[in-house]
Amino acid sequence: MSDVASPPSPTALPSADTTTEATKTTATTSGVELYAERRDVVVVRVDGELWDLDREIPAGHVVEPVTIGEPDGLAVLRHSAAHVLAQAVQQVNPDAKLGIGPPVTDGFYYDFDVETPFTPEDLKALDKIMGRIIKEGQTFRRRVVTEDEARAELAGEPYKLELIGLKGSSAEAGEGADVEVGAGELTIYENVRGAGRESETVVWKDLCRGPHLPSTRLIGNGVQLQRSAAAYWRGSEKNPMLQRVYGTAWPSKDELKAYLERLAEAERRDHRRLGSEMDLFSFPDEIGSGLAVFHPKGGVIRNAMEEYSRQKHIEGGYEFVYSPHITKEKLYQVSGHLDWYAEGMYPPMHLDEELDDDGTVRKPGQNYYLKPMNCPMHNLIFDARGRSYRELPLRLFEFGTVYRYEKSGVVHGLTRARGFTQDDAHIYCTREQMKDELTGTLNFVLDLLKDYGLEDFYLELSTRDPEKSVGSDEAWDEATRTLEEVATASGLDLVPDPEGAAFYGPKISVQAKDAIGRTWQMSTIQLDFNLPEKFDLQYTADDGSRQRPVMIHRALFGSIERFFAVLLEHYAGAFPAWLAPVQVKAVPVADAFDDYLADVVTRLKAQGIRAEVDYSDDRFGKKIRNAAKEKVPFTLIAGGEDVEAGAVSFRFRDGTQENGVPVADAIERIVGAVRDRVQV
Repeated sequence: MSDVASPPSPTALPSADTTTEATKTTATTSGVELYAERRDVVVVRVDGELWDLDREIPAGHVVEPVTIGEPDGLAVLRHSAAHVLAQAVQQVNPDAKLGIGPPVTDGFYYDFDVETPFTPEDLKALDKIMGRIIKEGQTFRRRVVTEDEARAELAGEPYKLELIGLKGSSAEAGEGADVEVGAGELTIYENVRGAGRESETVVWKDLCRGPHLPSTRLIGNGVQLQRSAAAYWRGSEKNPMLQRVYGTAWPSKDELKAYLERLAEAERRDHRRLGSEMDLFSFPDEIGSGLAVFHPKGGVIRNAMEEYSRQKHIEGGYEFVYSPHITKEKLYQVSGHLDWYAEGMYPPMHLDEELDDDGTVRKPGQNYYLKPMNCPMHNLIFDARGRSYRELPLRLFEFGTVYRYEKSGVVHGLTRARGFTQDDAHIYCTREQMKDELTGTLNFVLDLLKDYGLEDFYLELSTRDPEKSVGSDEAWDEATRTLEEVATASGLDLVPDPEGAAFYGPKISVQAKDAIGRTWQMSTIQLDFNLPEKFDLQYTADDGSRQRPVMIHRALFGSIERFFAVLLEHYAGAFPAWLAPVQVKAVPVADAFDDYLADVVTRLKAQGIRAEVDYSDDRFGKKIRNAAKEKVPFTLIAGGEDVEAGAVSFRFRDGTQENGVPVADAIERIVGAVRDRVQV
């Protein structure tokens, strides 16, 4: 593939979410000895850290078993599979140089420096070699080494040597490097054939922190390589381009099969493909990467989404504002975005410079930026005049288009675009109001998402990154504690996201599962004590004093474009009637019945229904198939018997049909389904 890979974030070996029985060791032992009767245990957690099963555990440590099916066990399985992949690659091509091979969500990858990119045929051959290594039952053996020993043993692996030099700083080492080097000791893992016998042989080795499965045999037959792509070493465009091979690994072949079926279904639902097939939107090369145009049918859906959101925001006490797409540099200097977010912004435009005839600068120019965020402009609206406590909470809302310079390898249809419209709200309130306002905001968000057909949620709490944040510890602690209390009170599961907050405050993000079980980050709610300080925002309190408001940032959809894509994939293009671009397609059995159905369509349009008659020259059967292909919720059919009875026949998207429905009843049913947002 010619595109640079933009993989999912490598999976740090996560804490298990299952309850296991802990044991405190009283003498030196190992996981093998402790769990000799437990064939399902593949690694152990020692004082919270994952260890290989055969590693000696001194007395006084708390030990928990980890099975292959829980999150920690799955990550170890996938990391072990990555090692087998690398072994297979070097077995075929001894000159291949090793990069990094971490587990990631649902699988693993490994980067290689090779002369020619991998082909699909190469991956099939590697799959077979991996299968032989797995069946052979090679043992993963951990060995602690000094830096000098590691350099000597890996002298032919320049990328590994570079990582050894960065030991202790996995963040500097780059994406996925924490699976190989970190703050602790250096270790090499050997793959051993015939372990325990006189003839045992080390057949391959790699720099790695581990842990790994006891044997390659435990990887089983739930492994498959998927694709390859180009990837920069350590994620930086300044570094050499390597070839990345992706794979997936599961505890069983049945689980692998189920995963591959989910992938196939996800491909069928890919919003980019559906957007083209349904004529909803496109990305013209003439405009640029990551910049979409919506076609008429896509515009209908988007307008319906936005109009309903507008209505609910008005009912929720929000006030609409508008702000320009471009601003002077100083605004984002004050907000801090140029300090913390400059890489995500488009380059500045130097404007307003005035020159004399001889070229002398009469008036110096200044930099303007396309806005990546709406919040600084909303702060200016708040600060445009004096504010009283009686106005608070003040809820400002905007469909504000923003621009972010995503790297070309990261841009992905509507879900990762360079220009998009946020349904952005900023709420200004007092310290006393903030908890109730946060609770109300979260409930508002969840209720509105449910109206669009999403129902399965959990919450994520993103906390401070000490290296990328502003403000006092006290302010962050209060904001984080308040958000956590609100999230917990909602009754939804709350998952930690350490150091995932924006630079100005912690956030709750609503994670929603779609129709095929994938999780999407939807709404975000951020509590911010810092930007009001930076902009010196004030209101007059009831005692006449000047006080600082609290600021709540809230994006409900995240962006209209991204939410459009999520709904398109969630519904596989078959939008509920209230969102469908064409809600009713009228198909006459013959031309003689055109006028009859035209009258029905006129009556439907009078009630706001998007309806049309198929006047094409196609045969009747083709018209029915076209309506199904266009995923129209209601197809109305009329022939001679229907006309005589003053009725129509209903045909639904699932292929079922209901005949002889009186026209008035049909209209009432359609209007009701749209009005009530029935999920048909």
